[in-house]
Amino acid sequence: MTKQTERIFTCPWWLLFTFDNPLRKLVHDPLKILSPFVKPGDTVLDVGCGMGYFSLGLAKLVGEKGKVIAADLQPQMLAGLSKRAKSAGLESRIQPQLSQLDRIGVNEPVDFVLAFWMVHEVRRRREFLQEVHGLVKPGGKFLIVEPIIHVTAADFERTIALSREIGFTTGNSPRVAASRAVCFQKPTLG
Repeated sequence: MTKQTERIFTCPWWLLFTFDNPLRKLVHDPLKILSPFVKPGDTVLDVGCGMGYFSLGLAKLVGEKGKVIAADLQPQMLAGLSKRAKSAGLESRIQPQLSQLDRIGVNEPVDFVLAFWMVHEVRRRREFLQEVHGLVKPGGKFLIVEPIIHVTAADFERTIALSREIGFTTGNSPRVAASRAVCFQKPTLG
């Protein structure tokens, strides 16, 4: 598959306004979903952050001493995120990261990774999961949430099995509306 073909599967930035709006909080409240996994001072990665719907919630949870690395393939998404972060007074806690098709592009260890409704868009899933595994600190967590309208139970189970092969263990998984969700943990050393 060529890079040009791969781009077709990425949610276009202009479509995000259809589901990234104030009403979404009634279904997907970022603080409610993410607070069991993130604490003040954490460094977290929001992969496929879009215009920052979950990045803003993560920035509130990590507090002034924490950091959110918000990674996306599309500069328009990151521009929207930066505008929203500034408006919310959270820009000092959020570091935008322009990713490549084959690499997230983050080099620092993180306590938590969120991949909300985006893993199904990844064409090289094993490589992606390996990169995430390399970024998560021992004892850190990785939450995958996928939309039930795009991801079958069988496909989700394949992603879980692949994540286990790579070295993640399965932890507590939240219930997320209209979604399939699993939280992984990277085993601690020793």
